[in-house]
Parts: sequence; C-alpha cells; structure tokens
Amino acid sequence: MKIVVLFSFLILGSDMSFAQVDASSELYKIIRSNDSILFNEGFNKRDVAPFEEILSDNFEMYHDEAGLIGSKAEFMKSIENLRSLNYKPIRKLNEKSLRVYPLEKNGVLYGAIETGTHRFFALEKNKPKYLTSTATFTHVWMLEGDKWKLRRVLSYDHQKPFVPNR
Repeated sequence: MKIVVLFSFLILGSDMSFAQVDASSELYKIIRSNDSILFNEGFNKRDVAPFEEILSDNFEMYHDEAGLIGSKAEFMKSIENLRSLNYKPIRKLNEKSLRVYPLEKNGVLYGAIETGTHRFFALEKNKPKYLTSTATFTHVWMLEGDKWKLRRVLSYDHQKPFVPNR
C-alpha cells in the first residue's frame, strides 16, 4: 500500500513541477529578447545604455574568473573598461542550449531562470575573429513592476579553446 501511495504521489507531483518553457512561449521570447539586448546591444557594442534599463538595482554577478561584481554600477564600469582592450570581445549564444524556467509563487509568475552556454570571440584589426573561451551561464530575471530586470548572473565553467601542439 505504501508503494502505491508513493507511486501515486510521484506521478501526481510530476504534473505540478515546473519544466522549461517552450521556445514558442511568450516568456521564452521575452527572456530571449532581453538576452539579445544584454549581449548584442550592450556587451558586443560595449554600450552601457541598455544595461541602465535592463539590470536590477539589486544586480550581482558571480564570475568564476573575474570574481564578484557586487552592483549594477560596478558591472556597467566593467563594460566600459572593455573599450580599453586591444581587441573587441564578442559574445555568441549557443541557441540550442538556451533554456527558460518560470518562477512562480502561488501560481503567480514573478521571475524566470535562463540557462545556456555561450562562446566569446576576439576581433582584432586585420585579423579574423577567433574564439577566446566558452562558458555556461545562469541568469535570474525578476519582474519588477511590469519590467523584466536581470538580478543575478552566474558565469562559470569558462574553457579556453583547445590548441594542439604544432
């Protein structure tokens, strides 16, 4: 009898768990669009203006190589500092890796978790673009009023490209 009850609970409980949303869902499209603003408009162009609107005032980033970036202002400064590099960094999302999971409380959507992998490239004058690293990311997006804001970033598992001995 205990096994039947446990089995029933597991089957019923699985219907109540939250899975990633489909790529055609409104939530996925919103988070994917915000990811594009964050990286294509902000990071890749080294422009802090998009970050002003899209980052939460309570923003924090945890990076396995750069350490803790504890505020929105500190993050925006780090983007401005990219201008001093001798190359232009470019981020490309691995589209097939992108997953979005809703965060709800009592059936009310209050946030989302975005996970995936991305590649970083360098573009130097008179050179072809080349891969500098790959990484995994987890973003926590929160609904603040009626706006989606990026509150937490985990950026980890940075891997340098394999270069065989010549």
